[in-house]
Order: sequence, then structure tokens, then C-alpha cells
Amino acid sequence: MPTLSPRIQNIVTGADDGWGVQEKAREMELAGRNDIIMLTMGDHDFPTAKPIREACAAALATGRTGYGSIHGIVPLRKQIAKRAVPVHGIEIDAEHIVVSMGGQAALFAAGMACLDPGDEAIVIEPYYATYEQTIRAAGGVPVTIMTSADRGFQPDTETLRAAITPRTRMILCNSPNNPSGAVYTRETLEGIAALCIEHDLWLISDEVYHSQVYEAAHLSPASLPGMRERTFIVDSMSKSHAMTGWRSGWIICPNMDAANCIIDLFLTSAYGLAPFIQLAMRAALAGGKGPEHEIAQKYRFRRDRAVEALARSKRLKIHPPEAAMYVLMDLRHFVTDAERFAYALLEETGVAVMPGESFGASAAGHIRISLTAPEEKLVEACNRIAAFADTWSEA
Repeated sequence: MPTLSPRIQNIVTGADDGWGVQEKAREMELAGRNDIIMLTMGDHDFPTAKPIREACAAALATGRTGYGSIHGIVPLRKQIAKRAVPVHGIEIDAEHIVVSMGGQAALFAAGMACLDPGDEAIVIEPYYATYEQTIRAAGGVPVTIMTSADRGFQPDTETLRAAITPRTRMILCNSPNNPSGAVYTRETLEGIAALCIEHDLWLISDEVYHSQVYEAAHLSPASLPGMRERTFIVDSMSKSHAMTGWRSGWIICPNMDAANCIIDLFLTSAYGLAPFIQLAMRAALAGGKGPEHEIAQKYRFRRDRAVEALARSKRLKIHPPEAAMYVLMDLRHFVTDAERFAYALLEETGVAVMPGESFGASAAGHIRISLTAPEEKLVEACNRIAAFADTWSEA
């Protein structure tokens, strides 16, 4: 029998990546337990706005069911380019934008553009759960660098510098950050930019949470001097417009050569995003900043209510996130194994959370909750977490 390629077999390692807690919670629900509250995934508990759904329905009703443009339809790319100045701080040529099958496809495409087999990619912890796998899928070798919760998870320039080798080709940066909610400061981003320029590295900037910033200002590293021509920006409508299932994303390329290569990649894979989805994306962007602001305010309100409930615990250390739709809780002073804590929390209280180890060693000793539950259910879950933490013993 022929064997599968090591490349595809090694994309995902055999270790529990934290989703085991969610899978266990689903099993408990199917077995009849009715007090489960899922706070694991960053998937909204409310639907995509009605005008967006109606635009998709209208496109289907008029027969827009053929192949979609692999590059992305011109009016949509022009809308994305127009919002680049207020969102990313730079002017964008619509030709440099390639519409993708969600932010994940854009992330993979950027990795393919930057990496040859065996090339190293620096990933800053804590990181979104698929980052390492995506780099391996693109043939690269992920090299993770730690950050400190005590420094607000801001990456240190010298730590980054020490990770650079002759095989390093790119840095992957995520601000606003999932899972920590940290927003990288100008000083942090200038340090990353200086290293990219000094060592002639690509930068992939995942900015999908740019609309959900509460306590700071989003700054795209592409807007810094010398960075526009070496930065791929990954963006999507999943979080900003509650469109997770639509797979509505794009990649902003540094030049036309890069965009053409991304188009070639999509030509050989998904062959473009469905036209009825692209037309729904147009309708979403036609709403301006209003819909994004409404969703961001919803999550800011939930963040505040969750933090208030969690603060009832005498043990939990909560740092209200500056951005995004999660709260990362520090348990290090009384928990040695956050994954064990998460499973015990689920069994005892019915609340499913993500162990911090799922996002890299920097988040070890933490748990992350997603704010994607109705307010009263979210507060109930946080009350359960607070009470459980105060009685937890590892003995």
C-alpha cells in the first residue's frame, strides 16, 4: 500500500489541543446533561444581520450560482480598499486584494507565499490555535516565542531577535490578539518592524479583531515605515459582521506579484468564493462602520458583565481584555495544570472553557472564556467559574 505524505500527516500533532474539553461537553449534552454552557469557540450566538442575509437570498434568487471570481469581484475589492485607510492606516490598490475562503484560507495562502519547505516562521505566543498547523501545512517550521502575562503579553524585541536564524523567513503577528485580548503598542510593533527590515523578513499581520478594540487604538504594522512592501494583512468578516460560517475573508498583498501568486494558489484549490457570498459581503460593507460598532459594543458590554461576575472570586486574577471577544483568566498562583482545572470545571459545573495551554506555553496556567453566550447565561457561567475557583484544590 502507498503511504500518505509526511507533510499532510504532520499538520496536526497528536497532542490534545484544548478542543477535547469542548468535545467532552458535547458528549455530556448528548448524554442528557442540561446545564452545559459552552464558552469555548469564538462563534457568535446571534445570526448574521438580516440585510446581509437578504442580499445573499436575492443573489441566489437571481441565479448568481456560477463560479465566483478567483480574484474577487471588482466592486467588493474596491469597497475593501476604501476601508483600508481608516482600518489599516494605508492606501490599498484594489488589485492587491484577493478575496479568500475566510481568514484561515488567507492565512494559509500567506504562509505558502512566504515559505519554502523547511523555512522557519516565528509565531508569537499566545496564538490562535491553528497557527502552527497552518505553517506546517505550508511546508514551514513554526518557531514559537513566549510572552509574559505580567507584561500584558507584549512581545519583547530581544526575545524575537534571539529566535531569528538563517532559516527564518517570516514573523506571524496577531494584534488585537486572540486569546489574550492584548493590543500591541506602537513601541512593540516598531520593534517587530525593525527586525523584519534588518533581517529582510516577511510579516503576516492577522488583524481580524481590529473592529473589537475597547481600551487602546489598533495600529497595523503595515502602516509603519518600510513595512507596506513586506506585509501580508489577513482580514475577514467573521468577527466584525458575525459571518463565521460564510467564510468571507481576504488577504491584502504587498504587491501585484504576490497577489497573482495567491490567485494561482486559489485557482488550484477552492477556485474562488461563491458569487452570492461575495455579494453578501458587499452588502455588509455597504452598512459602513455601524454594524461593526454595534457588534463591538455588544461584546464590550458582555466583557464588563463577565469581569464583574468573575471578580466575585477571591482567587481569580482577571485582566479585562483591551480587545476581542474573550477573557483570559490567570490561575497560576493556585493551579499547576489549567487543563485539569478545565475538565474538573466542566464535570462539576457544566461550564466548558479553553485551557490556556491550547494557545502556547505563554498562556499555561490560564483559561479562556469566549463571550459568545447570551448575557444572562454568560453571567451564570462566570458565577459558576468564580465559585468553583474558590473551592478548587489539587490535593
